[in-house]
Amino acid sequence: MSPKAPDDSPFEQRWRIVSPTRLRPTLFARRAHWAKRLGVAPVLPMSRSEMDALGWEACDVVLVTGDAYVDHPSFGAALIGRVLETQGFRVGIIAQPPWRSADAFMALGKPAVMFGVTAGNMDSMVNHYTAERRIRSDDAYSPDGRAGLRPDRAAIVYAQRCREAFPDVPVVLGGIEASLRRVAHFDYWSEKVRRSILLDAKADLLVFGNGEHQIVEIAHRLARREKPEQLTDLRGTAFIRPAGWRPEGFAELDARTPEARLFPAGLPPQATVVRLPSYEAVTRSPLLYAHASRVLHLESNPGNARALVQRHGDRDIWLNPPALPLPTADLDGVYDLPYSRRPHPRYAGQSLPAYEMIKNSVSIMRGCFGGCTFCSLTEHEGRIIQSRSEASVLREIEAVRDQTPGFTGVVSDLGGPTANMYRMACRSPEIEAACRRLSCVVPEICPNLGTDHAPLVNLYRRARQVRGIKKITIGSGIRFDLAVKSPAYVEELVRHHVGGYLKIAPEHTEPGPLGKMQKPGVGRYEEFRAMFDRFSRQAGKEQYLIPYFMAAHPGTTDEDMVKLALWCKRNGFRPEQVQAFLPTPMALATAMYYSERDPLSRLDRSAGATVHTVKGETRRRLQKAFLRYHDPENWPVLRQALARMGRRDLIGHGKACLVPPEPPGQKARSAHAKRAKSGRSG
Repeated sequence: MSPKAPDDSPFEQRWRIVSPTRLRPTLFARRAHWAKRLGVAPVLPMSRSEMDALGWEACDVVLVTGDAYVDHPSFGAALIGRVLETQGFRVGIIAQPPWRSADAFMALGKPAVMFGVTAGNMDSMVNHYTAERRIRSDDAYSPDGRAGLRPDRAAIVYAQRCREAFPDVPVVLGGIEASLRRVAHFDYWSEKVRRSILLDAKADLLVFGNGEHQIVEIAHRLARREKPEQLTDLRGTAFIRPAGWRPEGFAELDARTPEARLFPAGLPPQATVVRLPSYEAVTRSPLLYAHASRVLHLESNPGNARALVQRHGDRDIWLNPPALPLPTADLDGVYDLPYSRRPHPRYAGQSLPAYEMIKNSVSIMRGCFGGCTFCSLTEHEGRIIQSRSEASVLREIEAVRDQTPGFTGVVSDLGGPTANMYRMACRSPEIEAACRRLSCVVPEICPNLGTDHAPLVNLYRRARQVRGIKKITIGSGIRFDLAVKSPAYVEELVRHHVGGYLKIAPEHTEPGPLGKMQKPGVGRYEEFRAMFDRFSRQAGKEQYLIPYFMAAHPGTTDEDMVKLALWCKRNGFRPEQVQAFLPTPMALATAMYYSERDPLSRLDRSAGATVHTVKGETRRRLQKAFLRYHDPENWPVLRQALARMGRRDLIGHGKACLVPPEPPGQKARSAHAKRAKSGRSG
């Protein structure tokens, strides 16, 4: 029998949630007796000898991860492991195990409670392949950046090997790969819709989101010998049930077609499950895939989200509502845990590129309310901003100073998914809990959104005063449409936290693609750039913005790319690193890519393709080539494209031209080279 749900905490009352999927209100309320008795491991063990040194005959929980083990809060396995440690669980780590047999998954013995499986900090397919589906030559999360130390679809492979090693031990999936693949999803690398990862992995439960509350509750209840199939009442989890199963007292809303009424009166969210189009239906119909994506995103606010269910053959995948955001005290507690902040000693003498990038950075918040359609992070961390206290952030800066080998006094970032959403929230808790808007800032900033940057400015100022800190740079992305609301913030940023260059992502200049991205117009970028330049001059500093742009996003035509290239030329930008849209699982833009429809607009069965979609290697390369208009390697293909588009006026030597004309004789030489390459004579 499930434990009696505790009374609502003030935090739950803020969200007006009365639900069978409640969790205990305080993450660290149960610092168990055994947590004090067992103490804290210097690092979580990765071998039997380390377990023996700690006096452990067995682990309670074994976490399997596709990343090298770094005992740092930026690495998910370390964070979850330390959280479970505070609850009295003995936690071991199996990092990047050889996966072609189950042997490596037995290295720490049989866990007494469960296996926790994650592909790592990145989706393994994104980690392995570029947007052009080429195999990457390195892996930042592996020793010395070596590629090939984790399999494709790592969460599936690891979970299956855990099951082979110890068939009776529960297997729980987590991490971003599990979060983004929790329902039927379009998979760019196979160009097809795949079923929920839960089915392929043969796991017992899936945790989506950051997962601290869920994994603690799961571990305690499994330790009390509850069966995995009893754990159906936890927010932020997904599980498998026979088709037609439904908890007592729940009503089902049939939302399998675009014509369905999604919000009928009389169905309370806490006792309603919304039925999505089945896996088989979204595989056959791109339109229904777009509709399912829309419904899923509309049910993403923990304040009003309903459970979702999707049929896969003769089984249903159930998704409970997202977990409640962590209160500041709990988030502080997560980051205040006794991390060594270093790679495991096993990696002595080896470089870990991802660790080198983040070892001097500090996360100050989670979540993002920007709603960019191409970004999957929101589907993992949510749209509600969860902020740490100033005191907690300052303590971690001191830890960076004192514990990081070779620290030079420079903190590389104070940020998170964005740099400048710290402590921002809706002015009305009631509106926030009831809102289904997917972006608080597009098409315009919501009047209910508090955009005060003063808490962030104060944090920057206090952080600079920490003894031993020489400089703090901001490496996270600036949301410039918010920044321009606070000239004081921009001035503080420019005077003290820019190291000569500041990367920023307008993504495009044209309304078509920007509308599909849910990004602000280029006018907001121009406003920010004017502020940045003015404050840089006043500070007597020569500093520059480095804008990032994206090619091949749904809604982007070749004409849009021509206009973007001309804008770059007029403004003196010559992009070197060019980003092409990568359709990641669950993102709204991925639904656009697959279905050629906008899930956020009216979906009409009789409508044709409503979103211009760039598919195929040739088209995608062309759009990237427009961004690198200055590269002679791209001039031949750009000349051909401009001629085909009727824009020969852009071929020439004038200032208004994009590429120079073909040199005399070049055409003949190119033809000769092609014949020679094919083995044909002239």
